[in-house]
Amino acid sequence: MNFKPLVSVIVPVFNQERFIGRCLRSLLNQTLARDQYEIIVIDDGSADRTPYALELFHDAIVPLRNERNMGLPASLNRGIRAARGDFIVRVDSDDYVNANFLNILHFFLDQNPLHDAVACDYLLVDDHEQVLERVNCMDEPIACGIMFRKAHLLETGLYDESFHRHEERELRIRFEQKHHIARLELPLYRYRRHDHNITNDLDAMELHRQRLISKHGIDGSSASASARRSMQ
Repeated sequence: MNFKPLVSVIVPVFNQERFIGRCLRSLLNQTLARDQYEIIVIDDGSADRTPYALELFHDAIVPLRNERNMGLPASLNRGIRAARGDFIVRVDSDDYVNANFLNILHFFLDQNPLHDAVACDYLLVDDHEQVLERVNCMDEPIACGIMFRKAHLLETGLYDESFHRHEERELRIRFEQKHHIARLELPLYRYRRHDHNITNDLDAMELHRQRLISKHGIDGSSASASARRSMQ
């Protein structure tokens, strides 16, 4: 790809042969012009047929592959460092997005220079893409569906690679110390709930929640974030 994109989409993937195709098709079917965004896919040493699934999209993505499994935060950081766009958004490999996802988030930030990032609401869906509920992205924040200005992400210091759970909370705590994340009341993201979500490992989630408290004094939940903002 020899164009200079406005937006870089970061897609980390590990053993997601079942869902990665759906994710990428949704990203390729955007109303934002195709020469205005790039899709960077970081395969974190998948041992299933994910590499074959990615090969089907080889001319439409920027593929990166870790020779060994490095973990989600390290993969995300590699993708961000490789990004050429001024705006960064993460989409997980088992999720998918509305056709207007990139266009609307980018338009919002382009027209609102005082906002440093924007998050959209999302639909929680099951394996069959049946909608379970619509969710307010500020009440129940997730790692994806947030478009950042790349310069602010670099200034914040990217993801802490020691956090193998709650990596997005840890980053967001640091980001919001200096920058503002706006909310779009549009459910443009589709967050898939299934048996293999890494958030299902409750022991690991609690371990890293305690690490968040130890590092920042809060766990980064929406209530804590709201309390922090109210004191500023």
